[in-house]
Amino acid sequence: MTELSDGELSLLIARQAGQLLLKLRESYGELDPFDRLQATALRKQGDQLSHELLAAALEEHRPGDAVLSEEGADNAARLDAERLWIVDPLDGTWEYGQGRWDFAVHVALWEPRIERLSACTVDLPAQEVSRSMLDDVADEPPFPTDRPVRVVASRTRPPQGLGQALQHLANLLDESGLNTHGVELLDVGSVGAKVNELVSGRAELYVHDSGFYEWDVAAPYGVARHYGFVPSHLSGDEILFNHMPPWVPNLLVAHPLIVDMARDALTGAARG
Repeated sequence: MTELSDGELSLLIARQAGQLLLKLRESYGELDPFDRLQATALRKQGDQLSHELLAAALEEHRPGDAVLSEEGADNAARLDAERLWIVDPLDGTWEYGQGRWDFAVHVALWEPRIERLSACTVDLPAQEVSRSMLDDVADEPPFPTDRPVRVVASRTRPPQGLGQALQHLANLLDESGLNTHGVELLDVGSVGAKVNELVSGRAELYVHDSGFYEWDVAAPYGVARHYGFVPSHLSGDEILFNHMPPWVPNLLVAHPLIVDMARDALTGAARG
């Protein structure tokens, strides 16, 4: 059997974990959104089983590589690793437990010595979609002129001053002539699902300013860049990975035509 490339391995195991999560959720029968005990049990079991699948596959195919997983025990030895797989076995656990479609599996490879993300996959099993750095993509993502520019942000932790920032962004877009239909907010769950809204052409901006972990960010970050979007800190600085603790304070993913306007609008709102 031919050895899988890093990208092929990432895509394969992310899809396998996604199918496991779907089958597990189906085994619970019809979900009651008000049954907290059932939802909690499903989320915990899904997280653990998906983690075990991903960890076993990486141990089999890349035994010399380090792994950083939301569900695994962290080890400072990864800081000296030449290759680090950053995985989120179940991104969007709340959505998964509610029977929603907007959860994902993240698999990414970080090479610390050259500060490069590769082999990134976001699998969205309930949508029957996988986004990967193996995908063929257009030179530049499309930009809408017949509808509002759409923004995705955290439902429970929206950025401070988001409403003011979006109004400022709408004004900048109108003044530039790029889009005169304003800006609207979308309700989407996990980080991977949010980035998929961008690469699917249904949104143009994703912003988060209250922090999350590297496994939340790594795979969507690589996929977004592969599809022609501009991911960064809110400041515009590149996000680097393999920190201790593995914390990412903020994230902006923007269509290249509006990235400067978005930063301007968000910075102005933060100042107040």
